[in-house]
Amino acid sequence: MAALIIEIIRRHLSYWLLLGILGFSVVTVTACSHHPSENISSLPKQPTAECRIVKHTMGETCVPINPQRVITLSSCTLGNVLALGIQPIATTNEVYQEKNSLTSVKGKTEGIKLVGLSQPNLEATLLLKPDLIVGVDWFKPIYPLLSKIAPTVLGKIDYPNWEDHFSFVAEALGKQEVEKALWKRYYQRIQQLKLALGTRYQDKKVSFIYVGNERISIDAKNSFIGSILSDALLQRPASQNMDSPYGSFPISLEELEKADGDILFVTTYSSGGNQFLEEKQRDPLWKTLKAVQENHVYYVDFMSWAATNMLGTDVVIDDLFKYLVNIPESK
Repeated sequence: MAALIIEIIRRHLSYWLLLGILGFSVVTVTACSHHPSENISSLPKQPTAECRIVKHTMGETCVPINPQRVITLSSCTLGNVLALGIQPIATTNEVYQEKNSLTSVKGKTEGIKLVGLSQPNLEATLLLKPDLIVGVDWFKPIYPLLSKIAPTVLGKIDYPNWEDHFSFVAEALGKQEVEKALWKRYYQRIQQLKLALGTRYQDKKVSFIYVGNERISIDAKNSFIGSILSDALLQRPASQNMDSPYGSFPISLEELEKADGDILFVTTYSSGGNQFLEEKQRDPLWKTLKAVQENHVYYVDFMSWAATNMLGTDVVIDDLFKYLVNIPESK
């Protein structure tokens, strides 16, 4: 049966690749419209054990009660699955190929195989014999093939609404009680942070930018970081205190003042991100920034501050304690 599926996958792969079905950018995500799944009768059904129905963007799927071999599609899904206490056997990673960059917490990904970047290697996925595949709706075009390998559920992903995807993943895994506990812990840590900050930042503006692919981008109010800063009652500069379709927007060097604040958090991505940042730091405009002049620029990890999953919130809150409070926090 496996050989038959692999052969059919091979016949379809060149077609999918030719269409460029999963072109991906770290900064922008194109939402897919909803289409019902289609049955491919030529592929044999995989046997299913006791299961429960989960609704998702492709319809309804009966997923195992206690899945043991989970594969995640996308780094945001991976982080949420790990946060819920499940160790996937494999994942895709649209950001970096290095395993130590799969999530915002080092060591969490030990033993997890990488089966693709912006799209999974379907043959490798099949050979791992997953009993559940969980991902996002970028993968709608290959859903018919994925669903023949194992029960597959795809959640709607809109990066600014990262909380919704976390809830979807919890439902897919049957971990709603763990989800509630994690949200309780998150708000407890946010409350601890607010108490530690006191009033010292009530008149300060906190900026966050990321640099890569020869561009500078700003996270808006409705981004992952924007939501955490808002929960902590930290204010943003006027240029960043707004919503953006994908939670972020690029700026030119001439618009660098939009990146300024009393506090500036900076991160880089892509292989040339650090070099591009170093070039911009030598520009006179960079040196005019208030945060630069007052030595309030802090460099943070991209995979943490762009995590868009519950696993990343702990690292971000840790950084806010480290750079804004500068006192040990009791967890």
